[in-house]
Amino acid sequence: MIVFGIAGWSGSGKTTLLEKLIPELTSRKLRVSVIKHAHHGFDLDRPGKDSFRHREAGASQVLMLSGQRWVLMHELRNEPEPTLEEQLRLLGPCDVVLIEGFKAAAVPKIEVFRLENGKPPLWPDSPHVVAVATDAAIEAPLPILPLNDAAEIADFMLAHSGSALTP
Repeated sequence: MIVFGIAGWSGSGKTTLLEKLIPELTSRKLRVSVIKHAHHGFDLDRPGKDSFRHREAGASQVLMLSGQRWVLMHELRNEPEPTLEEQLRLLGPCDVVLIEGFKAAAVPKIEVFRLENGKPPLWPDSPHVVAVATDAAIEAPLPILPLNDAAEIADFMLAHSGSALTP
């Protein structure tokens, strides 16, 4: 399984890049999963729904399923947040896991960098950033990838991982 991170400051375009990379990789017959870290609370559920009521009543896990999808919600209830390694073990079989967030995780990352954000690049302080995807002309001691070319970025990821899945 290839694990690759997409890192960058808020508003840099990480999610937009993932929206382009996922269909690029799946068009190559690769099974792709995504782990997204949220620094703020979130809820997929809605007050009043049965599953919400089950969690509010104290259930530590609620699994919902239909003919189209299933989701397992796990309430931490004062437990520590699972590590990235623990989360990877929860995923079903896949070829590629794309990670959004987890800036400090020890996995190779492509930094999404935009000059107009006014933020400094991450790569000088992050040994795990292996390339920079940008739409600006910048100097860096790392490969510079065209931000809007999902095929080239996917090629780089597969080649960097040493994968037999490379084109």
